[in-house]
Amino acid sequence: MTHTFLLESGRWLLQGNWLDRDAMPTPVKGKILVAWSRDDWFTMVTKLLFPGTDRDEISFQYRGRLNTGDRQYTFVLQHSLLGRVEGEGWIAPESIIQRYWALGDKRRRTGFETLHQLTPDRYCLSSSIMAGHQLDSTMEAIVERQPNQ
Repeated sequence: MTHTFLLESGRWLLQGNWLDRDAMPTPVKGKILVAWSRDDWFTMVTKLLFPGTDRDEISFQYRGRLNTGDRQYTFVLQHSLLGRVEGEGWIAPESIIQRYWALGDKRRRTGFETLHQLTPDRYCLSSSIMAGHQLDSTMEAIVERQPNQ
């Protein structure tokens, strides 16, 4: 299988659980929009909602570059929890792996996520945010591509 998430423009839905340190899992739902420009730059916008809770939504706005045929890329990200972020990603045969770090963050927060491809239109997402050497939060979710409209 070749990857469809991130490597192709599209709309995706996310559904799973968010876990904070010392708290019960919270259901999370989200939407992801991926778009590409002609010069190998991508943008990805993600919004996470926590239905049935008073928790604020979390948003991510990525901009990155992946040259055709490359398996590694870099990106910048505006993250509603972490602020300005930089990161890198690798395209593996069955997964897309990203690592990122918050710029100028006193808590030294970093993040890591893996999107494992189940089918061309379905991925399993596992992600976490760390503060220093400790896990701060984790998310597990299924990400599914929405049909073209």
